[in-house]
Amino acid sequence: MEETLCNVEFLKSNATYVARVQSDLGGLREYRSSSLEEVLEQVIIDLQEEFETAG
Repeated sequence: MEETLCNVEFLKSNATYVARVQSDLGGLREYRSSSLEEVLEQVIIDLQEEFETAG
């Protein structure tokens, strides 16, 4: 059986990249940066920390 762990949405508004992450543990949070790499890195680190502590 599959279970949704989180939803991740990436947007670009003008020169700003936005990531919206929603999960049961962390709730809804948003990351912004002019660099897509920086936004991706923030999301990866946050989700790693969240699911490592939940395990």
